[in-house]
Amino acid sequence: MPFADRDVLCAGCGVMFVFSSGEQEFFREKGFVNEPKHCKQCKAKRQATTGRRRVETHVTCSECGGQTTVPFKPTQGRPVMCRVCFANRPKASNIVAA
Repeated sequence: MPFADRDVLCAGCGVMFVFSSGEQEFFREKGFVNEPKHCKQCKAKRQATTGRRRVETHVTCSECGGQTTVPFKPTQGRPVMCRVCFANRPKASNIVAA
């Protein structure tokens, strides 16, 4: 089903912003059912005031040895994989995604 750009009213500032077809497809792939309520500027402002910024840690993939980033601080002794190696892992594995 093709998506079309839609205008959405920001709950923070009351300005209309575009919810693009690409963003809609991303939301569907991730399983998100609600559309965004805040424009990018209000979202950035909220993150800055609440301190909920995503932590990016540079790591080396345990499988291929390539450099990647992960949105968490890895636990000592647990392997960390890049996205490609994580996607190709056996499904019964207890390894955290990069």
